[in-house]
Amino acid sequence: MDKTEEKIKELRKMLEYHAKKYYVDDSPEISDFEYDRLFRELQDLEAAHPEYDDPGSPTKRVGGAALDKFEKVEHAYRLGSLTDVFSFDELKSFIDSAGPGDEYSVEAKIDGLSVALRYEDGVLVRGATRGNGIVGEDVTENLKTVGSIPLKIPYKGMLEVRGEVYMPRASFDKLNAQREKNGEALFANPRNAAAGSLRQLDSKITAKRGLDIFVFNLQGCDRKFEKHDETIAFLREQGFHVIQLIKTLKGFEAIKDMITEIGDLRDSLPYDIDGAVVKENLLSRRNELGETASVPKWAVAYKYPPENKPTKLLDVILQVGRTGVLTPNAVLEPLRLAGTKVSRATLHNMDFIRQKDIRIGDTVFVQKAGDIIPEITGVDLKKRSENALPYEFPKVCPSCGEPVEREPGEAALYCTNPSCPAQLVRYVTYFASRPAMDIEGMGEALAEQLCACGLIRNISDIYELKSEDLEKLDRMGKKSATNLVNAINESKGRGAARLLCALGIRQVGEKAAKAIMSRFDDIEDLFTATEEELTAIEDVGEITARSIIHFFRHPQTRDIIDTMVERGVVTRSAGTVTGDVLSGLTFVLTGTLPTMTRQEASSLVESNGGKVSSSVSKKTDYVLAGSDAGSKLTKAQTLGIKIISEEQFREMLK
Repeated sequence: MDKTEEKIKELRKMLEYHAKKYYVDDSPEISDFEYDRLFRELQDLEAAHPEYDDPGSPTKRVGGAALDKFEKVEHAYRLGSLTDVFSFDELKSFIDSAGPGDEYSVEAKIDGLSVALRYEDGVLVRGATRGNGIVGEDVTENLKTVGSIPLKIPYKGMLEVRGEVYMPRASFDKLNAQREKNGEALFANPRNAAAGSLRQLDSKITAKRGLDIFVFNLQGCDRKFEKHDETIAFLREQGFHVIQLIKTLKGFEAIKDMITEIGDLRDSLPYDIDGAVVKENLLSRRNELGETASVPKWAVAYKYPPENKPTKLLDVILQVGRTGVLTPNAVLEPLRLAGTKVSRATLHNMDFIRQKDIRIGDTVFVQKAGDIIPEITGVDLKKRSENALPYEFPKVCPSCGEPVEREPGEAALYCTNPSCPAQLVRYVTYFASRPAMDIEGMGEALAEQLCACGLIRNISDIYELKSEDLEKLDRMGKKSATNLVNAINESKGRGAARLLCALGIRQVGEKAAKAIMSRFDDIEDLFTATEEELTAIEDVGEITARSIIHFFRHPQTRDIIDTMVERGVVTRSAGTVTGDVLSGLTFVLTGTLPTMTRQEASSLVESNGGKVSSSVSKKTDYVLAGSDAGSKLTKAQTLGIKIISEEQFREMLK
């Protein structure tokens, strides 16, 4: 071995040691500066001497060339889901049926993305997402960028482990702060951020996201073990960042106490958890209990209720939506809730505020609906000030000063001015969105610029935009301007249903628009449509019919549609069915597809004579499943419904 090769191996060994001390043991021995110096020295040597390349080198963590797509991986060991329980009574029933005298492993349930890591001869050879539990995606290059995943381990046999990739709260806050600074959409929570980061086609982006992992299960190994806790100890010895909050216990009361203890720690942990997993410790006992078609009988996940925390209501502000709805939002004293810092919460409408008697200055309780949208659940009346007054809604729009009104039977207030500036940006953004006219490149940031500089005063102005005008905008070069104009021109032929959806009429979404334009030949017909004609359509009720009539009776609507027609926008109903290969078949879509959106897949089903349903039933013919498929996939497996991949779906279309 020459001196250069010896130096490279020495540096690799040093960096592996210090990476483990930093990422896994949480006890770094050198500064970041010193680590970076050693890392750069190794990079320079490897670049000068490619003959000493090693796939397990620490330098592989920075990310490689971007991929075109992720390859599919069939899991050697199924990555199943768990039965959820929501009360201690349900938990006791599980323990009583599985084995009240057995040993159980009780561990925190990390809120992240499940992956499988496979090692051969001590080297990481593949990392894959869970997908549907049977087939996942090969994200090896992205997983190599996670510092706590060892690229090499001492054990030289075959080894496969399962872990949960997550984004620590500190990394999440840093990422969202940067995205906000760049004017980009914020991630809803750390789990979404972790999932999005792990599925980047460019692993260099993943490398910058600060992901981590907890390994919680030994999937397969040449070596035999008797108990789950023995496998965890073994994996710890191999250098894995194993689950930390874990105990082996007997008896329901001890298990219950541990779950409570883990739940009490939620706020203080540097990462998010959404429950606790209880599973048989003895591996032979797991084999005896077996599995159902979708879940093991030897484990359950106890799910904690949504966090509900108190904070102070500082103010109420009104947001004017794209349809003119005035939505009250609470300005809160900031608090951390379900993984994010929260300073705003929806108050829905004035009835909601009155029913809960919410007043500015109150101490209110806040939770996240579906762990995403903050909402106020109640008021701590004991802490209310004597001077607190009920909130009164304004009689005019806070944006344009025009009167607001309330439709009979509806809770919301509306601005009556269709040219209200506050509505325009959201209106344009929605008009250009994928379910509507699908104008690629016209997002909210650009819509704000176009409205602010006067290039768009109503949506018909979109079809008058010219490249030379667009080139003058911030971050808009000649090529981008040309691409946007081309996308605008392409959208002119989307058809009547997409156009009707894009008009942003209250109660008229994608599904209703399709149903309506299957009965009318042209958008023009809606100017004279009666309530009786509209309510005769399956997806149209009285409120929706009145919204349509009100919209098409407004003088400005006439001007907008006429201008669009002059500029080449198609308002007639095109024959949407182009084939019948899927005629009579009902599809349900779930998960993330590799190369197309669910909207695009739905359109393909419908244009080929099929039907798309939102729920799985015995009448479902096929479930088109992508990665991270959830309960719909589980139900389909239970009912024995055929599950297909995107590739199989494309074959059917042929």
